[in-house]
Amino acid sequence: MKKNYYTIVFLALLLISACKEEGPVNIDGQAEWKIYTIWDRSAYDSDDPFKPLSNAKIVFNYDYGEFSKLTDENGVLKLYNLPSGIYTISVVGSHPEDDNIFLVGNKKEIRIWSGGSYIDTIFTMAVSSSGIAINEVYFAGPVNRIFYFFDQFVELYNSSNEIKYLDGMVLMRVSGNQDDGERGPGADENSDGDIDGITYAYQFPGKPGGKEYPFLPKTFLVIASDAVDHRKYVSTSIDLTIADWECYNQYASNESDNVNVPNLLNLFPEKTTDFYISLGSDIVVLATGEDTDLEDGLDIDTIIDGLEYDMNVTSLKTLDDRVDRGRAKAPAKYSGQSIQRKVPGVDTNDGTLDWEILNGTTPGYHK
Repeated sequence: MKKNYYTIVFLALLLISACKEEGPVNIDGQAEWKIYTIWDRSAYDSDDPFKPLSNAKIVFNYDYGEFSKLTDENGVLKLYNLPSGIYTISVVGSHPEDDNIFLVGNKKEIRIWSGGSYIDTIFTMAVSSSGIAINEVYFAGPVNRIFYFFDQFVELYNSSNEIKYLDGMVLMRVSGNQDDGERGPGADENSDGDIDGITYAYQFPGKPGGKEYPFLPKTFLVIASDAVDHRKYVSTSIDLTIADWECYNQYASNESDNVNVPNLLNLFPEKTTDFYISLGSDIVVLATGEDTDLEDGLDIDTIIDGLEYDMNVTSLKTLDDRVDRGRAKAPAKYSGQSIQRKVPGVDTNDGTLDWEILNGTTPGYHK
């Protein structure tokens, strides 16, 4: 998640209809829960510091899955017949004056017992959603029995209202730094302000800070590992000739190149494989390209966005918390599923809350 952009918590609104998502109905569901949502304005309005957050979306993640509801005009949500479980709740509301600002807050691991009555208050704060973020990552491979996974892609989103520029940016896989005694991929091994374990690095053309390669506001951008129609090889795969960019390894002897799609180029001459990431767990990072000595690690201050994912939610998280405090749940291998940010551009620096498994892929748009 983004390096310095956001400090609170997650997800949001508008494009997803809460009315289509139903709450839990379980035989042991007897708990009642009243939740107050408050916009904390105390930092800049001491005379009127707290306002109820009306029509805010509350997303509940718990033992049986996920559901969402909207608060009433007084910023209150009442729930009945809830089953026992451990709940994490995330709140998002719209700012009354600026569409690029969300009001977000959360609480984690709230224990609810059937038959109990509970009251909670969630304070939200303003979070800007301006800038470039990783929005969708597809690595699982299509449904197949020949271990085909070459249809991978990374999708970016420009959530700002202005043109951004891709010049010199670098897309990286971080899976090294795993020798005995080391702290793992994406850790700041020597506490020197960088993350270690860069495996692959592919760079956009141009120089960091340049303005030759624009990224239009409110648009998506797809970076394919191979910009070909993968359905020719596996019928359940996808067509990535629609990609905006392609990772091309100029050091590989048998590398194919879609001449209609511009290239990111490999920065490591000793690496002769394409930009492929693990089907089970990995780290993907987008950086400005200002740090050119990647063998020594990647300066955290140059990271635009980063994501760690894992099929095993109980395994050790290794990506430095300054890049992301959470971790996305990965789908099953060869499932044809991707992971995507729940709301484009909303990055709370907690991947556990920001990301969801998508039943399929949506390169170039958001479902």
